[in-house]
Amino acid sequence: MSAPISINIPTSFGDVPLTVDQRGTGRPVVILHGGAGPTSVTGFADLLSDATGTRVITPTHPGFGGTPRAETLTTIGGLAEVYAGLLDALELNDTTVIGNSIGGWIASELALRHPARLGRVALVDAVGVEVAGHPVAGALPPSQLAEYSWYDPSKAPRLDPATLPPGVLEILAGNRAALALYGGPMTDAGLLARLIDIDVPTLVLWGEADRIVDVDYGRAFAAAIPGARFELLSRTGHVPQMETPQLLLEALRAYVAG
Repeated sequence: MSAPISINIPTSFGDVPLTVDQRGTGRPVVILHGGAGPTSVTGFADLLSDATGTRVITPTHPGFGGTPRAETLTTIGGLAEVYAGLLDALELNDTTVIGNSIGGWIASELALRHPARLGRVALVDAVGVEVAGHPVAGALPPSQLAEYSWYDPSKAPRLDPATLPPGVLEILAGNRAALALYGGPMTDAGLLARLIDIDVPTLVLWGEADRIVDVDYGRAFAAAIPGARFELLSRTGHVPQMETPQLLLEALRAYVAG
């Protein structure tokens, strides 16, 4: 993995500084992280690049990981515009965009707004839509996150605030604040109906044990996108890239190859 770089992305609401990691060469893949932050996708990005010979790009949503956030950037739609600007800045075409959780929501908006540079989209346990009877388990205390997010909570990373240095605590607090700012209740009441306008090939992958957004929520997400394929990941929760990375890799390998 190369050292992170900072790119200034011009948008209609002003310039946005964006921190980006890249590794590998070849067909471009952009991975958009969820509320667990940029470190939640780093290991999988390395694995995917090595296994598929692709150029994998992992931006950090502004405000996460201790990065700056422009005051004008406050919405998921705004993040989609930033990533459209990133694709333009890096001159990426036929790009695969993979989004986990809130990253899947951003990927959906990117596919709706700027499909021209996209080759395909993979939504991994995405949030963002409203599905009757299947609410998003959003504002959970840290003590319940592993239980709801992992098939085997005993394997989830454990962070004891009492043992963490102040700098790390500040980053974690910033992540939570950025997630709340962008996502709010983690749904957009109008998104489900708009998904019919996505005309980019879409793969929807879902952990069978996800309790943040359950399997029926995932099926409804996929059913709203014309031609989308839905696939369950066994013994997996909300963050497959962390819990079952090899299983996620196999689900994506041929898809990423185009």
